[in-house]
Amino acid sequence: MNDCELLIGTSGYDYDEWKGVFYPADLKKEDYLPYYAEVFNALELNFTFYKQPTAPQLSRMVERTGGKVKFAIKGNRAFTHEVDPGKWKDVVKEFREALYPFANNDLLTAVLLEFPYSFHYTDDNRRYLANLIAEFHDTPVVVEFRQSEWLIERVYDYLDKLRAGICLCDMPELKNLPALNASGEGPGARDAPASRHLLCGPSGYLRFHGRNAEKWYGTNSRDRYDYLYSSAQLEPYVELIRRMMETAKFVQIFFNNHAKGQATVNARKMKVLME
Repeated sequence: MNDCELLIGTSGYDYDEWKGVFYPADLKKEDYLPYYAEVFNALELNFTFYKQPTAPQLSRMVERTGGKVKFAIKGNRAFTHEVDPGKWKDVVKEFREALYPFANNDLLTAVLLEFPYSFHYTDDNRRYLANLIAEFHDTPVVVEFRQSEWLIERVYDYLDKLRAGICLCDMPELKNLPALNASGEGPGARDAPASRHLLCGPSGYLRFHGRNAEKWYGTNSRDRYDYLYSSAQLEPYVELIRRMMETAKFVQIFFNNHAKGQATVNARKMKVLME
């Protein structure tokens, strides 16, 4: 195994319902980030999907974490879900310019470009994806597809050529949803992919969304991600992650099952398993 850095954290941190589960019950909200930084070395920011980040805002996050935490930041929906052909490049430019507090402190691991299930593998969408990645220039990007049509050799090769990462996701096994299930449990469960498809670009990226198949569509996001992984479900990922670490510069793992603080429980468990 090379000198790969392993980053483990959660998707988001600012949840009052985590009090008593992760945060002490009497902890003030302004102390959430400093506390988080004592436990985890990585954080995926999701609020940026809904609202553009600002440089002063991200600078304060660097200060409050004391440089102990590296950040992945989710791309804004204006260039992944609700694209205006005449405006999206300006949105990307504004987004990129806000990232300099992370980039200047060597704390930015990726901009996560999460595309919806409706983003199909078409010529127009392929061109748009290529143009979008190009607009980020030297900013590291990772792509998460929610439509399995994209998981083909041609796409892997192209992302690798651009040094763009690909996000592997543990989520419900539903039709055309590219779920990854390293445990191989249950009917039709996916096996862990071959090493060739664990990485694109220099880093590995793995997100745990939970396996609430019955609540995945048509519910609010809290119910969708209300899921606690068992140790038996996480243990098979140890070998998969180690395989990723053999060639990656760093591997980042985030738990998005944020309801009831379950993401923090599972992220801590993963830290123990990897140790």
